[in-house]
Amino acid sequence: MALRPVAEVQAELLAGASLCGDECCDLNAAFGRILREDIVAATDVPPAANSAMDGYALRVADLAEGRALPISQRIAAGHAPDALLPGTAARIFTGAVIPPGADCVVAQEDCRQSDESVEVAITPATGQHIRPRGQDIARGAVVVARGRKLGAADLGLLASVGVPACRVAKRLKVALMSTGDELREPGEALGTAQIYNSNRPMLAALISAMGGELIDLGIIPDTAEATAEALVQAAELADVVISSGGVSVGEEDHVKAQIERLGELKVWKLAIKPGKPLAYGRIAGVPFFGLPGNPVSSFVTFCLLVRPYLLAMQGVSDPMPDVVQAKVDFEWPKPGSRQEYLRVRLKGGVLSLHPQQSSGALSSVAWANALAIVPPGTTFERGEVIDCLSFAELGA
Repeated sequence: MALRPVAEVQAELLAGASLCGDECCDLNAAFGRILREDIVAATDVPPAANSAMDGYALRVADLAEGRALPISQRIAAGHAPDALLPGTAARIFTGAVIPPGADCVVAQEDCRQSDESVEVAITPATGQHIRPRGQDIARGAVVVARGRKLGAADLGLLASVGVPACRVAKRLKVALMSTGDELREPGEALGTAQIYNSNRPMLAALISAMGGELIDLGIIPDTAEATAEALVQAAELADVVISSGGVSVGEEDHVKAQIERLGELKVWKLAIKPGKPLAYGRIAGVPFFGLPGNPVSSFVTFCLLVRPYLLAMQGVSDPMPDVVQAKVDFEWPKPGSRQEYLRVRLKGGVLSLHPQQSSGALSSVAWANALAIVPPGTTFERGEVIDCLSFAELGA
């Protein structure tokens, strides 16, 4: 099977991602969830013209040099005003409704007040310090569109139009399995030729960060029988199955063979570095991703292929990360045959390269905050501008 371009596979994956179900969620529990409906404002915000300052509401036409206006009423936020009597001013506080008949608010520091009257020391403009009705949100407008990951400001915005709950994507159940007889969990003693399982906590964190519900199947022995049993179990429990390791071409790499036997394999081997041995298919109709065992490869392929797919399943309108450009403080003189993702640090618009770019050097990922994108056949000199992806865009 020929190596396939990264962009081609990304597009294929997103096109084939089926929407998961949705549920009603209380606004107080909706942070980080994916909105699955357009929220339309049922009211104007603010619902009535109100004062932007503590001061006095009056009519500009009533002002004359040296003339004090009697104070006819006091208006606090949350209280309905009376109509403004001609030739008077109303004491008003921030957020209070503008009385009918007033056309400006003068800040209290621009006035001289006595017990029963106020003299204005400036010449105000019509509309001054008045927030008009619907200034922030007009009734009938879409406040937050479907497909958005709800942030703190979004929740405040929904509350401002009186929305107590909204429909969001259900949390995806993601089964995670690690393969390899060489793996041990942190805290266990290492034997000869054994290593600690670094992929499990890393992938679990990435899944959790995007709101997934993790089903941890642990470490699966390197046998065809154990691999098949784990895959069948995972497909019964989860919306998506992810494995790390076992998708290469060695005699002990059983995942690819069992996917082909139990379901269908749609993608295998990408023109990507790191991460070439990536598998995608289905088991009993459930999407499956087989990530490489090398930790950097596992990180990169999850962020670039699995994460956008999971976001698309939840209904995110634009699941692909935004690409930014930055100058490099290093050169890349030798063109490669695969699209490469270099671990770099972005600071002040400049990219610095980690000295170790091996697919097994997870320390390069911990040091970095971005991936520099180097297309096949590309070289560049120090100071050139290239594309990169920040870890913030990758959910890392």
